[in-house]
Amino acid sequence: MTTIVVRDVTRVFGEFTAVDRVSVEVRSGEIVGLLGANGAGKTTLIKMILGLLAPSAGQIRLFGELPTRQQRRRIGYVPQNLGLYLDLTAAENLEFHAEVFGVERVPTAGTDQPFAHELIRTLSLGDQRRVAFTAATQHHPELLVLDEPTSGVSPLSRSDLWDRIHEYAEAGAAVLVSTHHIDEADQADRLVVMARGHVVARGTPREVVAGRTVVEVITDRWNDALEVLDTHGRRAALAGRSLRVLSGSIDDVRRDLAADHIAAELRLVPATLDEAMVALSL
Repeated sequence: MTTIVVRDVTRVFGEFTAVDRVSVEVRSGEIVGLLGANGAGKTTLIKMILGLLAPSAGQIRLFGELPTRQQRRRIGYVPQNLGLYLDLTAAENLEFHAEVFGVERVPTAGTDQPFAHELIRTLSLGDQRRVAFTAATQHHPELLVLDEPTSGVSPLSRSDLWDRIHEYAEAGAAVLVSTHHIDEADQADRLVVMARGHVVARGTPREVVAGRTVVEVITDRWNDALEVLDTHGRRAALAGRSLRVLSGSIDDVRRDLAADHIAAELRLVPATLDEAMVALSL
C-alpha cells in the first residue's frame, strides 16, 4: 500500500520558496531517505506531509486521504527538537505520550534503564533520541516520520536507532527519514535528494550515483594544483595523493592547471555518493 503520496507540492513564505514542486511516495514496509543539506527544504516538506503546514500548491495524501487530525493516531513522528518535555523524566515523557494515544506504556529496550527516572535535560543526546523514538512508536504507528533522528549522536547510538527503524519497516510500517548524513544513505530502500527546495535526484544509492564522474588529478604539485583550482572556483578535495575535482569538465581542469604550468595526469573516475551529493547541491 502507498502510505504517502505527495504530488507537485510547493510551499512559499513571502517571496521565498522553501519547497518547489516536489513529489514523493512512500509505501508500507519501505524506508525512504530524504537526503539533503540543512536548508534544502526537508523539514518544511515533512511538516506539510503531517498537516502542520498547508501547501501553497500541490496535493498530499496520507493513507489515501487528505491529512487530518484523526490520522495522527496512525503516525509516529520524531521532530528535530525531539518533542520531549525537558523538565519531566524519561518515564514521565513516555507515560504522557502513551496517554495522548490512549495506549498502555509497554517497557521497551533502553527505556527502563537507570536514566528512566532522570530529567530529560540531564540525559545525553543519544539517550534523549532513544526516548523520543520510543515515545513516537508506543502506539504502533503505520507511518513513521523521523526528522534528522540521528543528528549529533555517537556512531553506536546511530546504529542502534537504525536497527530499530528497520524493525518497524520489516513489521510493515512506512518510514520517511530525513538526514544530512551521507553515510546513512545505504540504510534506505530509496532516496529522495533535495537541494534549494527541489528534488535533484531520486532512486537507490546506486541509481543516484550512476553515471556521475569526477576528475582525478595526479600531480607532485598537488598543493599548488589545489590552490589554482580553488582560484578558478573548482570544488576539489585531496584523496590520498590525488585530487578529486567535482566541478568542471576534464578539459576545464586541464586548462586551469596548464595556465599555471602544473604538470598533471587527469582522468575521469566514478563519483562516490558523497561527491554526487555535493555536485547535486552546486
